[in-house]
Amino acid sequence: MPDHTIVTGPHPKGGGCVAKHYYNSAGPYSNLGSHFTPELISDLSKAINGEYEAIQCYEYLINQTTNPEIREQLIEIRNDEICHYETFYNLYLSLTNTHPPVSMTKKCPPDFKSGIIAAFKDEQNTTDFYHAVARNIKEKYLKEPFQQAALDEQNHAVWFLYFMRYI
Repeated sequence: MPDHTIVTGPHPKGGGCVAKHYYNSAGPYSNLGSHFTPELISDLSKAINGEYEAIQCYEYLINQTTNPEIREQLIEIRNDEICHYETFYNLYLSLTNTHPPVSMTKKCPPDFKSGIIAAFKDEQNTTDFYHAVARNIKEKYLKEPFQQAALDEQNHAVWFLYFMRYI
């Protein structure tokens, strides 16, 4: 395995993400500090907080629906968001050697219908944001988490568009 590769996958018990970190001979992430900029740290912080908010709001939507198909898919989407959160959180920690500040900066929409519509828009905006961040990163091991998350977010947006037929 090359130095600094981060591989993520579904958690074996469902939900969350298992990240396997590969190390170089000097130790885990020993050279990562030379590859980040203040902009990347800011983008990681924004991604972490966005994923945290999505997790909270999707949990609310899961509890609001009586449709088992929608509930099952919302749980899968929430689990993807947990994986993104954990990946970005651990990357931030590895790059800065500090824990990122995590908080809710906005409230979840008050009802299911407005929650689905807001989630669709948020997933689309997040896709664009992650693509933009990835375009500005040269190092593959830093670029790939954003590219994968962008693919997932776009898939989530399609699901939320599908859910709109029920509201």
